[in-house]
Amino acid sequence: MQNFNSKFKSDLLQRCYQFSLNILSLIDKMPPNKRTAWIISDQLIRSASSIGANITEGKAASSRLEFKKFYEIALKSANEAKYWLNIIKDAKLAENFYTDPLIQEVTELANMLAAGVIKLKNK
Repeated sequence: MQNFNSKFKSDLLQRCYQFSLNILSLIDKMPPNKRTAWIISDQLIRSASSIGANITEGKAASSRLEFKKFYEIALKSANEAKYWLNIIKDAKLAENFYTDPLIQEVTELANMLAAGVIKLKNK
């Protein structure tokens, strides 16, 4: 079971890293001269990159409680990134074929993180 958990965490972190890279690609496709796009882009980059960053920081946690806290922050960041992606989509700052897969991925990441937080709370 240890190998499974280790692989799960590695896959989750890799997906978070790739998600951050995909967000950067999306930002490059948005209108460069719109102030709203710039502000929302900044918020999205911060929240999206925070997901993996907090999981990485959690690896060095000194207690289970501290580890859980980093996962909770990562979950909050995932929910925030989803919010900004939906704003981008609904404001038509990027095409749906760019935003929809990212919204799907961040939803899956949030679900995985939520399951991890629940599991950690039950232990």
